[in-house]
Amino acid sequence: MTRVSKDPLHGLTLEKIVTRLEKKYGWEKLGKKIKCFTSDPSLSSSLKFLRKTPWARKEVETLYLSTSWTGSDVWLEAEKNRNKLNK
Repeated sequence: MTRVSKDPLHGLTLEKIVTRLEKKYGWEKLGKKIKCFTSDPSLSSSLKFLRKTPWARKEVETLYLSTSWTGSDVWLEAEKNRNKLNK
């Protein structure tokens, strides 16, 4: 019997989550949604902060889960193509 995770973020790294959110919203809009993205908005500084700050990471994960990821999302399409190549 194969177990399937019920965690909707299963298999997603924090880096992938932040990268996708940044591509969708941009740093400026992310900063308006979550204040931690207003100071030194870069991937490396954001990851460093989020790994040390559980409440901020929870906000980012919540935003990610509530975001509408349509079929036109470049990251989803790239992920689908990568999965096809790995089969």
